[in-house]
Amino acid sequence: MTGNLPKDSAGRRDLTGQQLGDYRLLRRLGQGAMAEVYLAEQISLGRQVAVKILKPELAKDQTYIQRFQREARAAAALVHGNIVQIHEVGCIDGIYFIAQEYVRGLNLKQYMARHGPLDVKTALVIMHQVAAALCRAAEEGIVHRDIKPENIMITDRGEVKVADFGLARLPSRGDAVELTQAGITLGTPLYMSPEQIEGKTLDCRSDIYSFGITCYHMLAGSPPFEGDTALSVAIQHLKKSPIPLEHRRPDLPPALCRIVHKMMAKAKDARYQTPWELLQDLRPLEREFLGDLPQGAEALPSQLVAPPIAFTPPDDPTRRLQAAMHEKKPRRWLPAVVVAMLMILAVAGFFGGSYLGKHWVGASDLVTSASALPAPVPKFDSVGAQVLFALHTGTPEAWQAVVQYFPEETYYVRRAKKQLAWLALMDGRDQEAMELLRELANLDASEPELQAFGLAGQYWLLVKQGRFSEAAAVLDALLPLQNELEDPAMRQLFRHALQETLERSRLLPGAGVADKWKQWLEEQTTESNGR
Repeated sequence: MTGNLPKDSAGRRDLTGQQLGDYRLLRRLGQGAMAEVYLAEQISLGRQVAVKILKPELAKDQTYIQRFQREARAAAALVHGNIVQIHEVGCIDGIYFIAQEYVRGLNLKQYMARHGPLDVKTALVIMHQVAAALCRAAEEGIVHRDIKPENIMITDRGEVKVADFGLARLPSRGDAVELTQAGITLGTPLYMSPEQIEGKTLDCRSDIYSFGITCYHMLAGSPPFEGDTALSVAIQHLKKSPIPLEHRRPDLPPALCRIVHKMMAKAKDARYQTPWELLQDLRPLEREFLGDLPQGAEALPSQLVAPPIAFTPPDDPTRRLQAAMHEKKPRRWLPAVVVAMLMILAVAGFFGGSYLGKHWVGASDLVTSASALPAPVPKFDSVGAQVLFALHTGTPEAWQAVVQYFPEETYYVRRAKKQLAWLALMDGRDQEAMELLRELANLDASEPELQAFGLAGQYWLLVKQGRFSEAAAVLDALLPLQNELEDPAMRQLFRHALQETLERSRLLPGAGVADKWKQWLEEQTTESNGR
């Protein structure tokens, strides 16, 4: 990558379309004080990643470069379901970069902008998963140093992931904050611990403080300390006590307010000393607001820090589904990559974009009891526990149990039927799958994502069966809902079926509809393949 690089309208370099080693940069996603972020395709593995490229002015500081590389490589060792995974740290043609997991979804700041202050259930789900990530980092002696809403990602499946391990420490000058330094935005001091502002040695308790400020913000609707300058905010972190959270949100349980204020204690020794202590204090609130824990969960070992939602047990259903699929001969026109996506989605795609704030119970709490329970499928005390049992086992019987045992829980029943439709598709039970897909497609307008899912699945089946006239009618119905087709595996199936239709030259009635879907197909191909 040499020569004069193109510039955008603001005069900044734009690497879109360039190739950086194994990565083709597709488009710029954003930028921060230290790095620009691009959506990229990793050519060798055919997957999308996020590539963070260090800004040129920072790349001139060799001391910072050495620390950047050392810390980013250390962060790459943090493998955890609630941490954005770093794949590679490198330098090509003087461009320093980090290639990491691409997370589809919103960061917490964007989520709060859409939804306002969070309800108790949603806040507890986020708090547990971030604390689990901090547990893993503390085990390795890594301090994030920049916990804030922008670095907490909420995926479109409702998982929470902490981003920017390895980029958090500020350049040069130790850990002290240069409060008048150009490029340091107000967003950073809003969440800094007192010891970080004073340039003292940091440990996991600094991250706990920053996370406490973040929790206060997501519950109260604004941070506890605000000001016109970074200096004024920093002084408040050092000297001022926050307005009690219960005064700003009288509806919150007092125990939750106490937890948040303990996290924000000025003195390190007055805070939680480890993220695990925070998790322990959250557990009674989780039982109260997110569902009953299965019997025996109270005896979880203290070293267990696996996240509640992103946890994957060693004998996970993905492997069992893979084994089952290998026993069957897949249809010639179904690509292997689509089969893999179906299997993964059967485990992880249940919740779509609306998981947060619903009934929940820790999956790690269910692993032992779920694997030991005999048939028929047992009934759990809460729908959240029943759903996570189904996620763990991955069988049609487990998903049917959600429908059977909790018929009044419409939200979960519909999504259980979505999983049953997937399993029927994977097993070649076309008639059963079609009935379920039609039921989803006929839902009211309050469930547009499930409607789109049902219609796209019907189209896939009809094309597979060569019933192109019927498929055309389904495609017409799907057109107004095309932006609601968010499920990644179903998008892949639908795209393949659309390609099959066009390749056979059986064009749909009405050139306008055909042209619109051709355009959609081109856009999807461009985004996935970088072409």
